[in-house]
Amino acid sequence: MSYFNFPTKPKEHTILELREFSRKLVRELGFMRPSLAESDLAPSAVHAIIEIGLVPGIQARNLASVLRLDKSNASRQVAKLEASGLIMRESADDDGRSFRLHLTAAGQKLRKKIDRFASEQVSSALRQLAPADQQTLVRSLGLYADALALNNAGETPQPARSIDEQIVQGYQPGCIGDVASLHARFYSQTSGFGVFFERRVATELAEFAQALPADGKALWLYVENGRTLGSIAIDGDTAGGIAHLRWFIVDDALRGAGVGRRLLSLAMDFVDQRFNETCLWTFKGLDAARHLYESAGFKLADEAEGSQWGTVVVEQRFSRRSAKKRR
Repeated sequence: MSYFNFPTKPKEHTILELREFSRKLVRELGFMRPSLAESDLAPSAVHAIIEIGLVPGIQARNLASVLRLDKSNASRQVAKLEASGLIMRESADDDGRSFRLHLTAAGQKLRKKIDRFASEQVSSALRQLAPADQQTLVRSLGLYADALALNNAGETPQPARSIDEQIVQGYQPGCIGDVASLHARFYSQTSGFGVFFERRVATELAEFAQALPADGKALWLYVENGRTLGSIAIDGDTAGGIAHLRWFIVDDALRGAGVGRRLLSLAMDFVDQRFNETCLWTFKGLDAARHLYESAGFKLADEAEGSQWGTVVVEQRFSRRSAKKRR
């Protein structure tokens, strides 16, 4: 089976959504309250305690930079925390006008309390998300936070790794479970498939991967941080000159990034050099996927109602003549 992500939303809509989510995060995490994390401190003071604990000996000017505070506000914050007995300062060895900041015993105790509160708050929220959604959340928030940091620092973002740099060919540890999970979650939502379908995807993909490398067969994976977020495979019969496109899917978090189109392009380059024809099976109603296939030269060859995947669906067979055969 094959799947490709739906088109991205307009940029203006994305901006409005992110602004609303950012406001909601500020409210739900408690930053609008006079104190934070069950302490008696304001949010900025809590973050100062956290940062000093993470980097013992941090200089006051660097703390101001991390917290996005101007020098005078940072100085007042440090003075209040010192007066409360939560931090202490010492002269920097290289500059008598600079001070290094450390947590006192009371500050360390408070930091542990803050850490427990924050960990419980995050853990409670994560329990309401599926593991795969948790990873998508971490990836997306990391990208957003990094982008904001670069923008606030007036820096030009460094180019992200190209799609090709993150595509690998052949089996990778964990890829079978990742690809089966991507299929199971998507087709559960769109077609009502259950354990029968997920088991079949995992079993057949495992058998295919175990046979690699093999003549006329190839598997491409889009991998980020060791996790497969996209895949496509060619299962070809060199004697008959026909290739079967299989397990084409891209994680929803990568929608509109061009990963699916690039995976399909690599697969088509592979078959054009080896086969006369490529076929694939998918389900009626996946219009975005159909548009992508047709742009690559596939044409609908047949469709019929079937139940081999555990529930009744309308299966479609698409076929594509290789480029060398079309000339």
